[in-house]
Amino acid sequence: MEQVHATTVDVDGDGVMLMGPSASGKSDLGLRLIDSGARLVADDRTDLSLSNGLVRASAPTEIAGRMEVRGIGIVTVPVMSDSPVALVVELVTPGAVERLPEPQTMEVLGVELPLVRLAPFEASAPAKVRAALKNRNPL
Repeated sequence: MEQVHATTVDVDGDGVMLMGPSASGKSDLGLRLIDSGARLVADDRTDLSLSNGLVRASAPTEIAGRMEVRGIGIVTVPVMSDSPVALVVELVTPGAVERLPEPQTMEVLGVELPLVRLAPFEASAPAKVRAALKNRNPL
């Protein structure tokens, strides 16, 4: 098992791991995805394990089902106990987002996962995550 600094949500059975430094927008984008039907797997820290060739994400026990919402505090949100990671989203500044990027991957526990770089505070960021899931290339 490995623990990473990431917020992970489940979007229709697909785990989306949101990665970036502190205050980069992981919880904010995760909350907006949850508001549109996703379920929280883990906020800020995600435990990763390998099962039958799939990278599975889950929450450390002490934070399961809880999410930090800046300006509100710790809240309880709809939760999944674990989810197979299907997409990694690296949170970057708007200027670092490529207009037409080549497909990229990130190796996680020896598995190549699709990777996209998005600006988390753009209004369209949740829709872009869903579009990336629907249009990801099989690896």
